[in-house]
Amino acid sequence: MQRPLSLFELNQLIQQTLDSHLEPVYWVIAEIGELRGSARGHAYLELVEKNDQQLIAKIRANIWAYTFRGISSRFTSITGQELKAGMKILAQISVQFHEIYGLSLIVKDIDPNFTLGEKARRRQEVIDRLTKEGLLELNKQFPLPKVPQKVAIISSSSAAGFGDFVNQVENNRHRYRIHWKLYQATLQGDRAVSSIIQAIHQIEEDQLNNRFDLLVIIRGGGAQIDLDCFDDYELARSIANTTLPVITGIGHERDETVADMVAHTKMKTPTAVAEFILSGLRDFEEQLEQYLKRMERTVALYLQKEDRYLLDQNHLLKQLFTHRLMQEREILQLKQFRIKSLSQNLVKIKASHLGHLEVNLKKDVKNLMARENLKLETLSNDLQKLNPQQILKKGYTRTEIEGKPINQVKLSKGDKITTFTLNQQIQSKIENIDPYES
Repeated sequence: MQRPLSLFELNQLIQQTLDSHLEPVYWVIAEIGELRGSARGHAYLELVEKNDQQLIAKIRANIWAYTFRGISSRFTSITGQELKAGMKILAQISVQFHEIYGLSLIVKDIDPNFTLGEKARRRQEVIDRLTKEGLLELNKQFPLPKVPQKVAIISSSSAAGFGDFVNQVENNRHRYRIHWKLYQATLQGDRAVSSIIQAIHQIEEDQLNNRFDLLVIIRGGGAQIDLDCFDDYELARSIANTTLPVITGIGHERDETVADMVAHTKMKTPTAVAEFILSGLRDFEEQLEQYLKRMERTVALYLQKEDRYLLDQNHLLKQLFTHRLMQEREILQLKQFRIKSLSQNLVKIKASHLGHLEVNLKKDVKNLMARENLKLETLSNDLQKLNPQQILKKGYTRTEIEGKPINQVKLSKGDKITTFTLNQQIQSKIENIDPYES
């Protein structure tokens, strides 16, 4: 009998065995059964594998905070959606066995392109192409008719959704009459795209003789794969280029197809399409009722008001006409008198003003001349005072050395200086320089 192992020893043995026999990392395809975050930024997953919705494998997995931040950001930027339960992923993992927490996987990376998938990539390429060609919003340019009574329907007569639509419009409680015409088409499988496009073309041809208000594309619910035809570029282009506003009711609650995107209006189910059309009729009827009530009330009030107004105006007009003639005659006479009086006063005022201006002007000119003569005499005296000859006449002299005043030159013993009096120029030689304090 082998030596019994403690549970810790057994778990260590399992860990060592796994570490020695498994590769460092594996790429694994699995579905996210559960995904929850933690306060520290870690992500805890439960990865599962199903076969015909039967669970055949399940294991815990962790994505540490730093790794999860990068994985999540890249995944969202590429796929346009966040990681969530129900997604099928291709993950790079390492197997970890902990003595306490048991077996789990550490997610190192997730390939977003796998999740995006070939189908999703093709779908996005179709959307990008339609956007580039200006087709994605083209059908939305058509205004919805206020009274959509003539409807062209593309569907299958055997589709449950078509039956729901017809039952809804034929048995509406408001008893609205909607004229519809079915254009039979295959709504799933390989022939679906060409069949729906052919129906669209037939509707466009019939438009020449029988104008429709709306084009409706409806089907019942079904598997996701049944919606693939509604992501086709040629079908989307045909819908976008129709001359009618298109309403889709493809019957899938969760997913939006490319056909839904290029259509004028997307509804979830055929029944919802019928309710939408009927609501347009009801809105129009309610508007008519409101307008009629407003019109009746407004006309009654207006007639009553106008009747009173005419009577009052007839009476007032006679009074006002007589009173206004008298008033205007008085006003005219008063204005004539005022104009004469104001004109005479204005002439007197202007004449007096001119006389004052003349006197003041003469006085100002005389004063200005006196002031300017005084200024000239003062300036002449100041100039005479500044004349060097006047200073020399008083007995002062001017001394230079080489043409510069001696106060601007540093003097030395032996320098020759020139002294100027009023009538003489004297050459001297410096014998001695003594400081002088005044």
